[in-house]
Amino acid sequence: MTRLLVIQPDDSDPAANLGDWLTAAGADLHLVRPFDEPLPALDGYQGVVCLGGEMGALDDVKHPWLKDVRQLLASATGNRVPVLGVCLGGQLLAVATGGRVVVGEAGPEVGPSLVAKRDAAWTDPLFGESPLMLDVMQFHLDAIDRLPPGAELMASSGKYPNQAFRLNGCAYGLQFHIETTTDMVLKWAQMGPEAAGTARPGALERENLDAVHADIAETWEPIAVKFVRLASGELPLADRARNTLPLV
Repeated sequence: MTRLLVIQPDDSDPAANLGDWLTAAGADLHLVRPFDEPLPALDGYQGVVCLGGEMGALDDVKHPWLKDVRQLLASATGNRVPVLGVCLGGQLLAVATGGRVVVGEAGPEVGPSLVAKRDAAWTDPLFGESPLMLDVMQFHLDAIDRLPPGAELMASSGKYPNQAFRLNGCAYGLQFHIETTTDMVLKWAQMGPEAAGTARPGALERENLDAVHADIAETWEPIAVKFVRLASGELPLADRARNTLPLV
């Protein structure tokens, strides 16, 4: 089985649906909560998944273990170990490799949303066969306002352009969530009522969230399967030199 290290920075954001998709694809998940236990060495893992959390990517004073997470993500990226960072995980990956995360000037981004693939995504091992518009769940105050040097933009949106990126052909950072369930999002809305209040009217109602999560699963489960294949070596890592659409 493909052994993946899953880093969960916050009890409020478990692997949930993403964990189910990875396991069904043949991954053996080793879950670590860095606030409660030390991170293991990368040896023995074929890929890394880093989930979200309510803290900021540089909140080291309150959460000193964040430094260790960033160092591990940077090491994995440098050694071309496949990485998938989700929301805070994507922000940590960006900061760890030379990007910048700030409080979003356009305000919170909360609720179901669509992001659009960029040119580099069409030939990417994970994103290549996905639709132009990708269903996602947003729930963040901070944003990636500068990508790491050499990063390639995978997906964008009008409010915050850096929605997904790829680095060194192996590491993927997502500004949004794909792992959520309806109950998780409703709990977050209770925990952060001010942020939740910025969502579109009706966007966080249970019936709507149920429908949206079905769309997210349709889009992102195949990408999760490909990530497992990428980590196992069955799929080749992205060719960094081929980052545009092929000419016809």
